[in-house]
Amino acid sequence: MGCALSCPGVTPDPTTSEEKTCPSLEVGLDSKVELESYEADGQTSELLPLSESEKRKIQESWEILHKDIARVGIIVFIKLFETHPECKDAFFLFRDIDDFQQLKMSKELQAHGLRVMSFIEKSVARLSQEEKLEQLAFELGKLHCRYKAPPKYFEYVGDQFIQAAQPIVKEEWTPEVEQAWESLFKYLVATMRRGFYKEQKAMEGGQPSS
Repeated sequence: MGCALSCPGVTPDPTTSEEKTCPSLEVGLDSKVELESYEADGQTSELLPLSESEKRKIQESWEILHKDIARVGIIVFIKLFETHPECKDAFFLFRDIDDFQQLKMSKELQAHGLRVMSFIEKSVARLSQEEKLEQLAFELGKLHCRYKAPPKYFEYVGDQFIQAAQPIVKEEWTPEVEQAWESLFKYLVATMRRGFYKEQKAMEGGQPSS
């Protein structure tokens, strides 16, 4: 996810600049093609595709994951860089580090992983507040547009989160739990894309959206 899932609404460290919190991405975007494809699919809001039972499964598994939140964040990004090495190039802080053991020890990567986990935690907390959940993801999509983080990266983090979660949740991780998480990430990614493209169109018009 490029500058993936850095969470709006999280109070930043006053000693850390915004640039350090979510470094700008220096990657090319075939945004015109992607935008045209997206507009062809429509830009209407989606309903959260989760039953009450699925919401509970997510919440229960998150309680387990939260105990290891820092490790999950690191695992997600190490696996992301292994499976999608082009994503590492998007982070100027990490692009020249080829040693994954060194990456695991990076305080910057640890901090970014925690910001991703913070977004997921806020999403889980808003499962019964769909309007607030939608706004959270929508604003995050707008933020990623400002940092030029390609929408095609959005879904990668969800995939890697699920892979990282399985061995931690252990026997509590069932096909039903996995399906629930997949549905949540599909919703979040779709909502982020709407935010991204709304912001992109606004910026093309000369002014970021409010």
